[in-house]
Amino acid sequence: MKKLHGMIIRSFVGPLLVTFVIVVFILVMQFLWKYVDDLMGKGLEWHVIVELLVYAAASFVPLAMPLAILLAGIMTLGGLGENSELVPMRSAGLGLGRILLPLVIFVALLSVGSFYFSNNLLPVANLKFKSLLWDVTEKKPALNLRPGVFYTGIEGFSIRVQDKDPDSGELTDVLIYDHRGPGQGNGTVIRAERGRMQRSADGHYLVMTLENGHFYDEAVNVGDRGADLPMMRGTFKQDVVTMDLSGLGLRRTDQDLFKDNYKMLTMGQLQVGEDSLRLRSLIRQAEQRAHIRNALQLFRDGVALRASEEDPVVDQAAFENALGAEARGQYYEMAMNMARNSGGFMERSAEELAGRRSQISRYRIEWHRKPMLAFACLVFFFIGAPLGAIIRKGGMGMPVVVAMIFFLAFHIISFSTEKLVIAGSLEAWPGMWISTLILVPIGGWLTWKAAMDSPLFDRDAYHRTWERIRSILPRIHAHPPTVQ
Repeated sequence: MKKLHGMIIRSFVGPLLVTFVIVVFILVMQFLWKYVDDLMGKGLEWHVIVELLVYAAASFVPLAMPLAILLAGIMTLGGLGENSELVPMRSAGLGLGRILLPLVIFVALLSVGSFYFSNNLLPVANLKFKSLLWDVTEKKPALNLRPGVFYTGIEGFSIRVQDKDPDSGELTDVLIYDHRGPGQGNGTVIRAERGRMQRSADGHYLVMTLENGHFYDEAVNVGDRGADLPMMRGTFKQDVVTMDLSGLGLRRTDQDLFKDNYKMLTMGQLQVGEDSLRLRSLIRQAEQRAHIRNALQLFRDGVALRASEEDPVVDQAAFENALGAEARGQYYEMAMNMARNSGGFMERSAEELAGRRSQISRYRIEWHRKPMLAFACLVFFFIGAPLGAIIRKGGMGMPVVVAMIFFLAFHIISFSTEKLVIAGSLEAWPGMWISTLILVPIGGWLTWKAAMDSPLFDRDAYHRTWERIRSILPRIHAHPPTVQ
């Protein structure tokens, strides 16, 4: 029995690794397609790109694991059925539950590992991934002068060359606008017939040597119309312009700026963060209610006379008639301004409250996402393994089609309910678990059908059932018998 269990586990591990790598690769390619415009043309070193892809792949592990288990389950049991290996097992008295027992234990351990990865390792990977992605997307394009196009990647300069020799690197008809001075625009203009570029020894500066050119320097500040300084101009045989390239390098941002994001927290940290957000929200709501109560009073407490039980009730109409025309107009204007300001404050308060609730919902979503994806591994196994035993087809054909149908349904439902939770139309529980709970009865039904050897996809079985139903129904003859 141990050899049989080992054989089943080995036949499951191979497809699991292959499908897992394929799914992660597809998700990483989707990430590259999304951010390709932010990565191209920036002169990134290969190890930076590899590091970014590794962190991106790590962030997709919890999502890829359920689909990989689903595919591996269908392929493994389908292959055993296709090679007629399930039949001797069943003939020897082994039920489907006994055959699947080692795989159930193995998948349960994978689910525990997936939860540990999501709760303890994934926040660290997300922190490094988000900080590196921010640095890469904010990095300026690499220095690449194209003929006839102004290059503005170096802060304070705009450079245009008419032609560039790809072999010697010599530049022809160089035009430089120097606008490093505050508020001066293009104060200095340099134009030369030829030029050469080279980096300094430390790589922090670009040294451009120009030949046979002239310059224009407008020394007057913008708006200083009364200045006596004229525009200066001159010619040169050779001139050297030094440009700072520190803005072109990849600057690593402090990761502490991202560590409070909900995707970078464990379940315990998410719970603490959610409690803090709820407390701040309650305090802010109390402040807003106090402000509204005070804003709706026409007279402030320090000036208004508080009416007691012995004081006569003030008639509003009489009070208004006692005022003069000018005082009554001011009275109405003051009331309208107060009402208008209070209405605007209430709209802003409602938007702020909705934003706070949405932020709290994101914390709750991430808290439930970690165990939900781990539990989904088990659910997908109890869908994939029975389906493989029923279909009895291995390989990457039919199993992939069936698996993608279930996974797309799971992903669409999960995405939709997550949006409802963020909008406040649904609570995180059971909103984040609906997609998984819907698949639980499907998995149970498929497991029962596979255990009973039900011909779920056998067309002849459905034809025989239909024939039995037709035999029960009364037959309608096209030509009624002739009455003798």
